[in-house]
Amino acid sequence: MLRILMAALAASACLMTPAQAQERERLGYGRLISNDFFGDGEDRWRTGGFQSSRVWGPAWGGVAPEGFGQLLELRLGAEILAPDDIRTPVESDREYAGALTVGLHTHFQRGQTEFSVGGDLVFIGPQTRLDEFQDAFHDTFNIRTPSDAIRDLQVGNAINPTLVAETGQRFGLSDRTSVRPFIEARVGNETLVRAGLDLTFGELGQDELLVRDNTSGHRYRAITGDWTGYSFVLGADVAYVDDSEFFTSASTVTMEDSRERLRAGVMWQGGSGLSGFYGVTYLSEEFEEQDEGQVIGSIRFRVSF
Repeated sequence: MLRILMAALAASACLMTPAQAQERERLGYGRLISNDFFGDGEDRWRTGGFQSSRVWGPAWGGVAPEGFGQLLELRLGAEILAPDDIRTPVESDREYAGALTVGLHTHFQRGQTEFSVGGDLVFIGPQTRLDEFQDAFHDTFNIRTPSDAIRDLQVGNAINPTLVAETGQRFGLSDRTSVRPFIEARVGNETLVRAGLDLTFGELGQDELLVRDNTSGHRYRAITGDWTGYSFVLGADVAYVDDSEFFTSASTVTMEDSRERLRAGVMWQGGSGLSGFYGVTYLSEEFEEQDEGQVIGSIRFRVSF
């Protein structure tokens, strides 16, 4: 698996021409951790995820460059999906699944319209060893661990090339308030089309590069400015889902063809180099047998020395 990851990174690096590479500098880093422990306190379904971004490009002037491929983002992620009962298999619940993601994305802007386009390799199944990680982590903190029966029935090994594209446009409602409608398309490990909007109240996030987290839908800060203070964010989106590798032919449940997300959060940055984010997201049911939605929480803390 390590060889596959290295090959993916090498292929991504080949997309950069020598001239482009000379113009780039390290611009920022962002990450977000999502877990239902920070939300409704349960341990089920979209139970845990992590996404991080490392960004290179020309000097940041508050907006993305016009050129495709000038600003590049290396995106890494991990996610665990689990049934409601992680000890006893139940036919009316989803299969356990672990997913690791590595991808290269570019952000650019034409006029007032923002674009994010990229490709990921999504590794699914026991090869990710995320079931072993969750088992060891839960055992350390005396939390229920996934049983061998649940892990034996998890979604099998696969590598899914995935294309992701988003376009949006920000409209300023005042000096400190903006609304940004967007459309996203994803083809690969999950094939869907999503439409929604994000509201930002405050200066943080207004002239920065924000990257959307796949699990929660929150946008986290990857290129940050010098603002201090708070910003409050609200968001909502709805998706039509055509296919998902997390619901296999062996699955005993029926995938829903629509999903809704509602989210709210607060980001802050102090003059002492301390910054952070906390948000919650309501996720609607993803399969017909799921008796209710769930609430997950997302966090990020950063201390700069």
